[in-house]
Amino acid sequence: MDPLAFYLQVGFKHIADLAAYDHLLFLIALCAVYRLEQWRSIAILVTAFTIGHSITLALAALDTVRISSSLIEFLIPTTILITALLNVVRAPSESVRANMGPNYALALFFGLIHGMGFSNYFRALLMDESSILVPLVGFNLGIELGQLMIVAVIIALAYVFLNVLSVKHRDWNVFVSGGAAALALQLMLANQFW
Repeated sequence: MDPLAFYLQVGFKHIADLAAYDHLLFLIALCAVYRLEQWRSIAILVTAFTIGHSITLALAALDTVRISSSLIEFLIPTTILITALLNVVRAPSESVRANMGPNYALALFFGLIHGMGFSNYFRALLMDESSILVPLVGFNLGIELGQLMIVAVIIALAYVFLNVLSVKHRDWNVFVSGGAAALALQLMLANQFW
């Protein structure tokens, strides 16, 4: 198989793997507060997250940055918990849209942390460090494709619950964010690094 296609497939499977659901859970928490009508805000949020994790994935793959994997495995669910809590304590989505700058910055920062999580897995895959560019591009593209698929599913589900089943937006947000927060807390307890 072509190396680019191989690493693209590996990246896609990594993000879509239900057994390693922390990144999936983060995307769910990230999108929980938004409606389909806010697709531009969602696209910018996901792009900010992508930029963040692409930076640290590249830096870690080039061995420029190395942080303890046990610390990262604790920080990833922490980002989920913080995102879920902010979804609930902030004002409804209409007012969130008016002040998206901090949300974009937070998604970018949290992306930096998730990128270090991706990098641990990515480094384990590399066999020949002299040819890192193609694996890095392929793996990152695979992650991006997986993220887009997951975000599309989340937004489609939100549309069905909010527009077809007439669930109140506040109830949807509390239910999804509460579930994400509970799972994140379990992951944090399971990944204590001290």
